[in-house]
Amino acid sequence: MSKLALVTGAGRGIGAAIAHKLAADGWRIAVCDLTKEPAVAVAATLSGSGHSGWAVDVSSEASVEALFDAVEAAHGPVTGLVCNAGVLLMAADGERPTIFDMTLDDWEKTHAVNTRGVFLSIRAYARRRRAMPVEGGRVTTTSSVAAELGGYRGSASYISSKSAILGFTKAMARELSSLGITVNCVAPGVIDAPMLAAATPRSAAPGSMDALAQAVPLGRLGTPEDIAGAVSFLLSEQASYITGATIDVNGGYRMA
Repeated sequence: MSKLALVTGAGRGIGAAIAHKLAADGWRIAVCDLTKEPAVAVAATLSGSGHSGWAVDVSSEASVEALFDAVEAAHGPVTGLVCNAGVLLMAADGERPTIFDMTLDDWEKTHAVNTRGVFLSIRAYARRRRAMPVEGGRVTTTSSVAAELGGYRGSASYISSKSAILGFTKAMARELSSLGITVNCVAPGVIDAPMLAAATPRSAAPGSMDALAQAVPLGRLGTPEDIAGAVSFLLSEQASYITGATIDVNGGYRMA
């Protein structure tokens, strides 16, 4: 039986592209999203067999634990965990809220999904893999070029939440190494996906996306498939000696 990968935030955009790529690689996929309908719809379009769609609120401890219990009861142990779910909250006019106007509720909600959600997902996975080890365990997290640059179109709450993932990934790489599990991070750049649309203010001039693409050394916006390729590699056997790393997928927009 093929290995099982659980992908959060996979009902559309980058998460759906990751699910499609991993399915093409031969993985069985537990497609997870905040609501079940888009997750089931994506699962139905994947190549291969053994896929399923699930609802989960990654910010809720009870929801995450129930998800892992249900998925593993139905399909066996999760080998690969892809923490992709995320949220970017913008002001009503599409502009990024500054610290002067940011509400505590928006700050807390952003960190609940982007940071707490990764903690809860990895903890649920790690506890089950300690009780029932698997061969070739893999975890990927998702940060952002915004965290590495300290800005761009994301708010301070988004940048803060994604910055936390950079350090947390390294901590998890150390702690899960005794189980033979690698933990790595993917940091997307400017990707042509729903979150970029959400981060584009209504006041943006026509052609602003073209101008943005020209600011990328490779001369184009990234695609969800670009991110999916990096995740595919990190979950593969070829990446078995890579852990605690962050792979920048940004077309050269940010070079370390």
